[in-house]
Amino acid sequence: MPKFLKDDLPLFENIISDLFPGVEKPAIDRGKLLESVKEICKKTHLVPTDSFIEKVFQLYDTTTVRHGLMIVGPTGGGKTVCYKTLSAAQTALAGNTDGFVRVNYHILNPKSIT
Repeated sequence: MPKFLKDDLPLFENIISDLFPGVEKPAIDRGKLLESVKEICKKTHLVPTDSFIEKVFQLYDTTTVRHGLMIVGPTGGGKTVCYKTLSAAQTALAGNTDGFVRVNYHILNPKSIT
C-alpha cells in the first residue's frame, strides 16, 4: 500500500475485490505501537493526525519487509519527523513488548560517497 499513489489506491482495491469477491481485508491491530506513536507525538509537540499516523505505519510496514529504503518527498513534507517518531515509538516499546527492539538509524549524505 505505501508504494501506491493516492489516485491508484481505489483502483487496486477494486481489482482485489473483483479477484476475491466476498473476502474482507482483515483489520491490523496496531495496539501498543499506536499508543506509543501517539505518546511520542505528545512528547515532541506534534499533532497526531490520522494522515501522519498512517504514514508512520506505512513506513513501519515497509521496514518490516525491506532491508533498506529511501524516504523521498518535498521539503517540509514530514519525512524526518516520520522516521524519528517511528524510531522513538519502537524504542519505547523495546523490552516491554515482544517484537520490538531498540532502533538505531544512521543518516548518510549521498553526496559524501564517491
